[in-house]
Order: sequence, then C-alpha cells, then structure tokens
Amino acid sequence: MTSILVVDDSAVDRRLAGGLLEKTSDATIYYAEDGVDALEQIELHIPDMVVTDMQMPNMDGLELVKQVKTLYPLIPVVLMTAQGSEEIAVKALHCGAVSYVPKRKLAQDLTEIINRVTAASQQDRSDTRLARKITSLDTSYVLENDLALVSSLVNHLQKTIIRMGVCGQSERIQVGIAIEEALVNAFYHGNLELEAELREHDHKAFYALAQERTKQSPYQDRRIHVRVQMTRGQAIFTIRDEGPGFDPALLPDPTDAANLEKPGGRGVMLMQAFADEVTYNDKGNEVTLIKSREPEDSVELADDQE
Repeated sequence: MTSILVVDDSAVDRRLAGGLLEKTSDATIYYAEDGVDALEQIELHIPDMVVTDMQMPNMDGLELVKQVKTLYPLIPVVLMTAQGSEEIAVKALHCGAVSYVPKRKLAQDLTEIINRVTAASQQDRSDTRLARKITSLDTSYVLENDLALVSSLVNHLQKTIIRMGVCGQSERIQVGIAIEEALVNAFYHGNLELEAELREHDHKAFYALAQERTKQSPYQDRRIHVRVQMTRGQAIFTIRDEGPGFDPALLPDPTDAANLEKPGGRGVMLMQAFADEVTYNDKGNEVTLIKSREPEDSVELADDQE
C-alpha cells in the first residue's frame, strides 16, 4: 500500500490535503507540522511520497526538498504552493521537487497530480546486462490520441534513461514528468486543440470536450510523433503533434515565479525545471527536450545498477 507524508504547519490545510488523498486513493496518510517534524516522521516510516507546503517555521519546504533529495533520493516530493510562495517553489523544483499543485486547486488537481507522480515512480529496478551495454539508440514512436499509451511510453523511457546512464534514480522521475508534460500538451493542446483557459475555468467541461474530440475528425485522426536519441549520458526527446501549432513567443516566461499558476504555465515550468534545454520549432507543434548527465550522477548510477 502506498504511503504519503503530508507536511503543513496549518492543521486545516494539512487535514484538507490528507482528507482528499484518503478519499480518492488507498494510500496511508501520515502528517508533519514542518520540515523538521517531516524528517523525523520519515525516519519512523519511510513514505512513498512527500507532499509539502512551502512556507513553514523551523524548516520550510525548500530546505525540506534539499534534505529529502540528499538523504532519501528515491522519495518524490510534491509541493503545495500558496500565494506568496511562488519564488520558493521555483527554487524547490530546481532543487529536486517533482511537481506542484496550487493550494487553491487542491480539490481539483491534487489527486490527479499524485497519481501521475506515483505512476512515474513505479519503475522496475531490475535490469539486464545486455541492456546496459547499449551505447546509443535512435527510436521513433507514433502514438494515437490515447493517454494510456502516453503513460506506457513515459514508463518505458524512464527505464531507458537509467540504462543509458542519462541520470540516476533520483532524477529519473523528474525527467519522466518533463516528458509526460510535453506528451500531454501535445495530446490536449496540440491534437485536440483545447485551450488551457478552459481547464482553468471549467475543469469538467475541459475533459468532457477532450473526450468528445477523441471521437471526432480531424482530431481523432491526429498522431503524436516521438523521436528519442540517446547516447551514454545524454538524451534528446523530440515530441511533435499534428495540430495547427501556436506562437512559442506567447508562452509564459517559466523563469518568472508570477506565472506559476497561470493557465498553460505549469507544463512549461516543469519542462524547463527538469530538462537542461527546451526548444520549440517555428510552427509551435514540436518541442525538443535535452537532458545530459551531470558528473556526479555517474556514481549514483553505478550504485543503482548493482
């Protein structure tokens, strides 16, 4: 059974987040009042995931992320952001957090985000000697508009980047999240031509319209094209949809914390935080993510493959 540690100095917010997770999953929920208490709780029972507030006394969310990444690199951390904590949240994403959800959208988004992170973190650690001998690969995929295929491809690519030495276990979830965000954007906003603002204002209407368009032309006939190029230590993921595209210059600036909660800004923020380089083609229907291994990852990778 999955276990989740919810960290928040507000008893009301703590119970709200925990209650949502208890109702929508079979996870066991633990609680902590701040970062110091969280580390003590982790010592008592190692959770599968940590969901934490950003602004807390004694030890805030940013420092907690740093400590968890150092002491427990395989535990993913999801942030709960409130107004005024955006700048800290951006730093926390760069320090090791794998995703975030605005507090004002907990009821709407928390369960979905947790489920996506959980799926991304469920990787089979077993490997084969032959797979580790691959020196390079260049593979292409063509996906129908099916989110189940997106999930399967993300899981497959996470295993591949470990085998190819692109990153260690502690970063593979982040890379998987970045790839998934690009694929999901290609699915909803590219092929199905759904506006991010609709999801912001009417969550149910957004997904209802998505379901309709998967059965209508021209949307149902479109495909997602994925090219993966890897060497021992670098991966290039190119993801293209068959939609009309958009002007990449109109994307929110991912380095500006003020854009953390703006429609359409979440996926861009996570891709920029977890990939070394993110570029779009002129048409705006293709994004390329580049991830390279950092020198210190080679030690961790060797430990992971024992």
